[in-house]
Amino acid sequence: MASSSGAEDEGRENSAPPETGEGKPEGENDNPRRQFLALSLTLGVVLVVGGIASVALSLFSPTAPAPSPPPPTTETVTSTETLTVGSASGSNSTSAASGSSSSTSSTSTTSSPFPQIMVANISDLTGANLGQTVDFNYPLEETPNVLVKLGVKALNGVGPDGDIVAFSQVCQHLGCIWGFVATGDSPGCDSSYKAKEPVGYCCCHGSQYDLTNGAAVLGGPAPRPVPQVILSYDDSTGNIYATGMTPPTIFGYHTGSNNVLFDLQGGTPVS
Repeated sequence: MASSSGAEDEGRENSAPPETGEGKPEGENDNPRRQFLALSLTLGVVLVVGGIASVALSLFSPTAPAPSPPPPTTETVTSTETLTVGSASGSNSTSAASGSSSSTSSTSTTSSPFPQIMVANISDLTGANLGQTVDFNYPLEETPNVLVKLGVKALNGVGPDGDIVAFSQVCQHLGCIWGFVATGDSPGCDSSYKAKEPVGYCCCHGSQYDLTNGAAVLGGPAPRPVPQVILSYDDSTGNIYATGMTPPTIFGYHTGSNNVLFDLQGGTPVS
């Protein structure tokens, strides 16, 4: 019996796992290393898979289109030119302008392109001739005007009393020829009308112009004043000269424009 027990004890000793390191079984020392290797392998696989996915995404994902360049912008520049064409003393400024979202201006001064002609002498309008009108064509042979001494001071009037004026006789409504009506008188076509001031009266449709105030419209369908003839008066001789026109243009010559140079086109200039 004793020898059998001893044999069993010896068998147990021989079958016990060998100790390594600090006396622990060899399997227990390998576990952390195996875990580390497994973790490293897992991380490597994750990185590789992530890289492949990133490459695949860049290859197969649609590329966003580049933003379109903004449309070109257009800037309109309007040019305004001022031209000196004469006045009561020899010059008058008128402007020819065109439109724009942004505007620039340039100014140039030249001698008047309008002819200068003698229209009458003051003796033709005074004495026995007081209140008489003088008809003349200007600045073209085709454009009639009327000269009159009003007896009251007028806008742009010349002469000793500042009451001599002249205007285009072409009505701004439809181009009829209007006539002069003195204060208190009536036109031949309408005896019921009594002029409260010297006026131009158009018998076609009743347009009325205040000749003391630059032919401002007093009544009727005319949309604007008739142009005034720019006059110059010679004190030494009493001569009265036409030297230019004020805006607007004469009816039928680019009607309604403020560029009086149109008054010189489409006909024969007077001389």
